[in-house]
Amino acid sequence: MNEPKKGKLVVISGPSGAGKTSICNELLRRIPNARWSVSVTTRPRRGDEVDGQAYRFVSREEFRRMIEQDELLEYAEYLGNLYGTPRRPVEEAIARGEIIILEIDVQGGAQIARRMPESIRIFVLPPTMETLRARLEGRQTESEAIQRKRLAEADGEIAFAQGSGYYQYFITNDILEDSVKRVLEIIEQEIRKT
Repeated sequence: MNEPKKGKLVVISGPSGAGKTSICNELLRRIPNARWSVSVTTRPRRGDEVDGQAYRFVSREEFRRMIEQDELLEYAEYLGNLYGTPRRPVEEAIARGEIIILEIDVQGGAQIARRMPESIRIFVLPPTMETLRARLEGRQTESEAIQRKRLAEADGEIAFAQGSGYYQYFITNDILEDSVKRVLEIIEQEIRKT
């Protein structure tokens, strides 16, 4: 009897503005059994964000309760807000053979690497820091102070990712289509290994 095909958790990390979300959106569009991992966060909603799509918005108290009950695969504080990945939906989706796409920062990526070493962890680099600055400015969704803070943190995130050993793959996102193709190749190659 054939054993049911097991899914995979794909972690996509990188500095803000590197193009992680664009890559993730394309993966979801192109991989039939791919699903977005919905993170929980204490940060306020932006613009037209819908609760339960990219994020579930919760209070700090609810987030603390989830930590205490070991309901999170990973969690971190970023720019004063808490972010985390609920454990059960990810484990259930993997058991059903789905590909779970998880876009998280390097702190979360490190926790996932320790808790789920079978996950695929990819770090997205910007072509240059100047490109990163231009992408952040082009968003026009955040204040200049937050943009500066994100740029300052980018160097540290990149250095951590490259030196930690937690990420198996690094891709430079210059041309989106090339980056998406490379990530699809990585996922295919990793699934074949299992």
